Amino acid sequence: MPEKTIWRKRAEIVIDNLKRRGMNGVYFENEEESNEFIASLIKKGSTVGLGGSTTIIQSGLIDKLRTLPINLLDRYKQGIAKERVDEMRIESLRSDVFISSTNAITISGQIVSCDGLGNRVASMLYGPKKVIIQTGANKIVNSLTEAIERIHNIAAPQNVIRFSGDAICGKTGICDDEHCRYPERFCNSWSIIEGQSEQGRITVVFVGEKLGF
Repeated sequence: MPEKTIWRKRAEIVIDNLKRRGMNGVYFENEEESNEFIASLIKKGSTVGLGGSTTIIQSGLIDKLRTLPINLLDRYKQGIAKERVDEMRIESLRSDVFISSTNAITISGQIVSCDGLGNRVASMLYGPKKVIIQTGANKIVNSLTEAIERIHNIAAPQNVIRFSGDAICGKTGICDDEHCRYPERFCNSWSIIEGQSEQGRITVVFVGEKLGF
């Protein structure tokens, strides 16, 4: 498919730019290969935290992680109480490995994310020894401006609908940043990861599929 060829070529450029920023990148054609690779990065007995992510659910990564000999902070486990999920968010800050996705990655290698609560971006920025970001190649954009536009008008509205929120973008499909405020607002905590002082702490795993929002 021409689209997948373009995704792969664009991902290859991003991977080169990630290396210049002290981060690792790798590309896989499908979810299964991606999940196997991610599993290979996690040592037996590791505590593994999870960020809120449609991508890692759609890819089947959660199911793969549940088969590993690790301490998985499984916020997606059926029947788990909200209070326990809140505890896991805090425990993830001290995890050995933190796994999540992101909202956009620029062609130059900037990782751009936006949270409602801020726990995901917090663990991506500091705390866990290793961060693994699984993302569909559809999230590659040309610039920071496009990344912010993508979050406001693609990712955020779909997340509002996903969580049955009341933010205006979930009703119109269009961001109205000026009038979107507490308590309805989802776009509260932003991060732009320009690089890492610790070489290789972050690994971005691209999948040649449309994943997540």
